[in-house]
Amino acid sequence: MSFKLKGLGLALVTLALAGCKSEVLDPAGPVAAQQKDLLISSTLLMLLIILPVMALTIWFGWYYRAGNKTADYRPDWDHSTKLELVIWAAPLFIIISLGAMTWVGTHLTDPWRPLAKTGTGQSLEGVKPLQVEVVSLDWKWLFILPEEGVASVNDLALPIGRPVQFRLTSDTVMNAFYIPAMAGMIYTMPGMETQINGLFDHKGEFQGLSSHYSGAGFSGMRFKVHAVDDKGFADWVAAAKTAPLLDRAAYLKLAEKSENNPPAYFGSVEQGLFARAVNRCVIEGKMCQSQMMALDAKGGTGVATPLALASANPALMPAGFVTGACSLDELEAAKLPKAAALPSILPLLGHGLAAPGAPNPLAALPISPSDL
Repeated sequence: MSFKLKGLGLALVTLALAGCKSEVLDPAGPVAAQQKDLLISSTLLMLLIILPVMALTIWFGWYYRAGNKTADYRPDWDHSTKLELVIWAAPLFIIISLGAMTWVGTHLTDPWRPLAKTGTGQSLEGVKPLQVEVVSLDWKWLFILPEEGVASVNDLALPIGRPVQFRLTSDTVMNAFYIPAMAGMIYTMPGMETQINGLFDHKGEFQGLSSHYSGAGFSGMRFKVHAVDDKGFADWVAAAKTAPLLDRAAYLKLAEKSENNPPAYFGSVEQGLFARAVNRCVIEGKMCQSQMMALDAKGGTGVATPLALASANPALMPAGFVTGACSLDELEAAKLPKAAALPSILPLLGHGLAAPGAPNPLAALPISPSDL
C-alpha cells in the first residue's frame, strides 16, 4: 500500500511539472538560443567525466565485492603511467574545451553587443533598434518607450523581428532584469546605467522577472512580455496613449514601496525623466549626480557643497539634498540674513577652500543653508 501511494505521489508530481514551461530551454530569440546551446554543450562536456566516474564507481563496488574470489588483489600496487595519463588528460581536455566555449559564447552574447542577425539568420543591418528604458523600483518594473512616448508598469509589448535595446537603472537597491526566453540576466544599480540587447523571433507571451533578491516584495517583481507583430505593437501603444501622464510627481508616487502591482500604463512621459532617474534627481530642485561629478572633475566646489543642503519638502529636511553650488565670491557678496554660523569645514579640501589650519575667510559669515 505504501509503495502504491509513493507511486501515485510521483505520478502527480510528474503531471504537475509537465505543465511547467522551461523558457530557458525554449528560447524565442537569437541571444537566448546561443545561451541554450552553450548550456547544453557545457553539460554534455561535463557528462563525459561525470558518467564514466559514476559507472566506474558502481563497477568497482560490484567487481571487488567480498564474494568475488576472481578479483585481483594487489596490495603493493601504487602507480600506472597509463592511468595517470587518462586521469589527468581527460579533465584537462574538458577544462580547456569549456574555457574556450565559455570565452567565445560570453563575447557573442555580450549584453552591449548589437545584434547582427535574427534567430532565423536574417540580417539586421540598417534596422533601428527599439529603445526601451527600464527602471527597477520597490517592487515593480517601469518601462519607458521614449520614441513612442508611452510607459508601463509590469507589462511590456515588443515587436517580433526587431532588435530591442534596453537601457536600465535602479531607483533603490541593486536588482536583476531577466527575460529568459529573450536574453540573459543583467543587474541594475542606482546612479548607474547599463544596457542589454535582445530580439524575439516569434509571437508569444513570455515571463520576465527579478532574479536578484531585493526585499520583501521581491517575489512579486514579475511582468509579462508580449511578442507581437507590428500591428499588435501599434495597438498596444495606442491603448497606452489613453492613460495619464508620467511626470516627476507621478514617478515619485510610483517609486513608493508596494508589492504585487498590477499592470499600469502612462500615455505620455515627461522629457528626460529616465536621465533624471539615472542621475538621482527626479525631485524638483535636487542637483543631478552628473552635475556633481562635473564639478568634482574640476576640483570640487569646496565650501559650497556642504552649505547647499536644503529642501523645500519638510519630509526630506532631516536628510537634505544638494540644490546647487556657488563660488566663495558669490557667498561673500550674497546679502543673507543672520543665522547659525557655518559648520566646521577645516578637515575638507577642495577648490577655493583654505588648507587645514589656515584662517577661514568665511568663518564669521552668517549664513543659512536654506538661503542658498
